[in-house]
Amino acid sequence: MTYKVTEDGNVNTVFLNGEIDMDVTESAKEVILPLIEAGKEVHLNLKDVSYMDSSGISILIESHQLALEKGNKVIVKEVSKSVLKVIMMAKLEQILNLE
Repeated sequence: MTYKVTEDGNVNTVFLNGEIDMDVTESAKEVILPLIEAGKEVHLNLKDVSYMDSSGISILIESHQLALEKGNKVIVKEVSKSVLKVIMMAKLEQILNLE
């Protein structure tokens, strides 16, 4: 997994790339969670994520819950087809903010 973070006002966009599995879960959390803690609205761009397992899904859920606690939101954008299948199988499209 690689990533790039851009900032536009109070919105940080995290562009994730590659595979998000348990080998990179901690690295992804270290990027995403501090942005939410800082009170930023976080957009997760998943267009270049080729694979995501349950540990990746747990990052999405944890990020979403933390943002709710902080009175903010995480928006999941441009989800790749393979990741969207996993999100739909887990029935998370009703919980996560998907665009």
